[in-house]
Order: sequence, then structure tokens, then C-alpha cells
Amino acid sequence: MREAINYVVFGWYPYLCLTVFLLGSLARFDREQYTWRSGSSQMLRKRQLSWGSNLFHVGILIIFAGHFVGLLTPIWIFDGLGISHEFKQMMAIVVGGIAGVACFVGMTLLVHRRLFDSRIRKTSSFGDIAVLLMLYVQLTLGLATIVVSLDHLDGHEMVRFMTWAQGILTLQPGVSSLIADAHPIFKAHLFLGMTVFLVFPFTRLVHVWSAPVWYLGRRGYQVVRSRSGANGHRPAMPRPRQQPAE
Repeated sequence: MREAINYVVFGWYPYLCLTVFLLGSLARFDREQYTWRSGSSQMLRKRQLSWGSNLFHVGILIIFAGHFVGLLTPIWIFDGLGISHEFKQMMAIVVGGIAGVACFVGMTLLVHRRLFDSRIRKTSSFGDIAVLLMLYVQLTLGLATIVVSLDHLDGHEMVRFMTWAQGILTLQPGVSSLIADAHPIFKAHLFLGMTVFLVFPFTRLVHVWSAPVWYLGRRGYQVVRSRSGANGHRPAMPRPRQQPAE
């Protein structure tokens, strides 16, 4: 029974989550473009938003990049660059830990703001609160894995998860067995992480697809003028044309 559950969760469930993640995002963009937004609550209350949002976004971007590169980069590339498993493990602990703490502080501010400000809570949907709490729990589990990872500084535990993740994407059968005897904290972290991808198309998280990455490579700059002219005076409004008398 345990082997069957492990196969379903870490061998079949990832494909369900990835399929819903991709097809669901495409379907929502095609059918419900007016709901494709981040749903900012800045106009309701700016306090805590600046620090909370900046810490959260910077931390989560570093964490995502670390997971993406760390899990999906073939092991032979690290070996070819002379990066040992021990060094990679320590980098993951140190950099991931710093980014995780920054993200945790920012998310704590955002959760407090979302739940304890009456105006924001009343304008928040069930999905808004649920996905925020889901990410909060997932981040907490991720920080908890650092404590467990301190007992595996040789990096072999990380290599196991790398092999599993790359095996899932390359459709290799039987890779779920690599997770069978992993620590429960790691299993919970992986399961909830996949679930985030599953619910992604049905939440405000879809705005991630609209991140203006192209903005970094633009050639010119947008010129924004105030309502007053360059010399500090408000430009004169054009007079309406005189209509010819009938």
C-alpha cells in the first residue's frame, strides 16, 4: 500500500499538476482574460505593502531560480564545472536560507495585512486567502527542510531529488521509488509544491505569466509628463472651434 501511494503521489500526481498548470493557464487566458490580474489592494492600505511585497517577491524569485537551476540542471554539468555535491548543498542552504527568511518576513506582513485589515479581508476572495496561506505553509516547510539538510551535507540527498525531478520531465518510469524513503518534511514540501502548480490557473498567480521581462531589454524610455508643462505652468487648453451660424 505504501508503495502504491508513493507511486501515485510522486509518479502520477506530478503529470496531473503539470498538465492542469499548462492547459489551465492557456484556457483561462483564452476565455477569461478580464480575470487575468494580480488584484492589487494597494489602494485600500499601503501600510506593510511595500516592505512585505518587496521582501516576498525578491525572496520568492531567488528561491524559484534556485529550485529551477538546482533541480533541473543535469548533474554532469555541475561535475564538468567542478562544482561538488557538498558545495552545491551548502550554497542551497546558505542562499536558500537567506532568501527564505526574507520571503518569510515579507509573506508574514502580507498575511497579517490580508487577514487583519477588515477592508482588505472583505474584498478578498476565498482563493486569494487560500493561495496565500498555501504559499505560507509551503515556505515554512521549505525552511524546515534546511534543518534536515544539515544532516546530509554530502549532497547525495539533493542528487536524489535532482534525479527524480529530471526523470519526471524526461518521462522515465520508476523514478517515484527515489522518494520512497525520503524524510517526511521533504515529501510534504514536494507534494504541496506540486499542488501549487495544480491550483495555479484558478488563482491570481496567473499574473506571473505576464511578468514584463521584455521591459529589461527595451531600447527607449517612457516619458511621463505632469499635468503642468515643462516650465511649471499648466498648458493652455485648446479653444473649441466656432461652429458656423446656420
